[in-house]
Amino acid sequence: MTSFQSKDPLHGITLEMMLTRLVQQYGWRELAKLIPIRCFYNEPSVQSSLKFLRRTPWARKNVEELYLKSISR
Repeated sequence: MTSFQSKDPLHGITLEMMLTRLVQQYGWRELAKLIPIRCFYNEPSVQSSLKFLRRTPWARKNVEELYLKSISR
């Protein structure tokens, strides 16, 4: 039996893991400049941001793209 290796770079990475890493790397203020979403600059928290990102596909896509750029550096 062969093991399957996913070619998806986000395989196994949760949205919470991505957001936490981005906040650690950039901080909320810089993150809000890079992705202008109100939940990043108006009383930001991981939980409120996750709630918004899970309901908003375009915002989640922006977070995923920034995360991929940040890990490729």
